[in-house]
Amino acid sequence: MRLLALNKPFGTICQFSAHETRATLADWVSVPGVYPAGRLDSDSEGLLLLTDDGALQARIAEPRHKLVKRYWAQVEGAVDAAALRKLARGVDLGDYVTKPCRADYVDPADRLWPRTPPIRYRAAIPTTWIELSIAEGKNRQVRRMTAAVGFPTLRLVRVGIGALDIFALGLMPGESVDLPLNAPWEGVA
Repeated sequence: MRLLALNKPFGTICQFSAHETRATLADWVSVPGVYPAGRLDSDSEGLLLLTDDGALQARIAEPRHKLVKRYWAQVEGAVDAAALRKLARGVDLGDYVTKPCRADYVDPADRLWPRTPPIRYRAAIPTTWIELSIAEGKNRQVRRMTAAVGFPTLRLVRVGIGALDIFALGLMPGESVDLPLNAPWEGVA
C-alpha cells in the first residue's frame, strides 16, 4: 500500500489519462497504480494525496470522515471581519449551505511559491489572503464561498489535509514524496 503527497501545480488536471492541452498527474507522478484521494480543480494548486488503497482513498476524500482540508485563498478586495464571520458560520450557495468552518487572515509572506502564470494584478483593487479550514469539499466550494460573500478568489492553494502541511513536507510545485502509512496524518492540523 502506498500514500504519496504531491504539490499539484496550477493548470494540472486531477487525472492520469492524457489531455490534449493540459498537464495531468502523469506529468508529475510516475508511481503506477495510485489515484487521487479527492480532487483539486485545474486552476487550484497545492497538496493532493494519492494512494493505491481504495479504503484509504475513501477515508481521505469522503466528507463523512470529516478530514479537515486547509486552503489559502487570495481574494479580490479587502476582506473585513464581517465577511470572515459569514464564511465561518456557513454560506448559502443556493443549492446548499456550507457547514461552519474556520476562517481567518493569513500572510503567505515567503512561504508560498510564485504561481505560473501569475494572477492578474489591478493597481486600484487590493487583494487579501485568507485561510479556510473545511471538512466538506464540494465542487469549487471555497471559490463559491468567497464569491458569495463578495470576494472572488484569484488564487487557491490547498496547504493542508488533516495533520499534513505542504510547507512541513517541503514540496515545491510538481514534487511528491512517499508518506509513511503509520504517521498521524489524519489528525486535525
